[in-house]
Amino acid sequence: MSEMARLSALRRYQILDTPPEETFDDITRVAAEVCGKPIALISLLDETRQWFKSRYGLEVESTPRDFAFCNCTIEQDSLFEVSDARADPAFENNPLVTDFPHISHYAGIPLTTLDGHNLGSLCVIDTEPGELTEAQVASLEALARQVILQLELKLALRDTDAAR
Repeated sequence: MSEMARLSALRRYQILDTPPEETFDDITRVAAEVCGKPIALISLLDETRQWFKSRYGLEVESTPRDFAFCNCTIEQDSLFEVSDARADPAFENNPLVTDFPHISHYAGIPLTTLDGHNLGSLCVIDTEPGELTEAQVASLEALARQVILQLELKLALRDTDAAR
């Protein structure tokens, strides 16, 4: 699928730059706890940035897309995991690895719409190397599906209100 179609799908949900919501914050909190990681994010990619709809353990609202691990995640159909970014030639010089937040372990599940567009990821991050267990991956996948269901619910409610 094309990047233009992916961006159009992202805009359809009208989620970018919206305030925090407890439903999404619950998902990132549970993701961090289940995976035993200090950071969990719902990350959405537009043309130039990764914007965080929800963040647990990280205060920044966005980062440049050029540095986003999520950029690799949206190219996958399932888990994208980097066990130790500091030792991975593809990431060792990434500013998100060498500087704050000092990413070492990254694991992300693409947020795939019902029509097949990867909008971003639900990811967990640690400053230490690591690897998720099969059970943690399955839990992260389930939580990623819940993110999409929440987006679909918001879209359906907006469409229903518009039809009234």
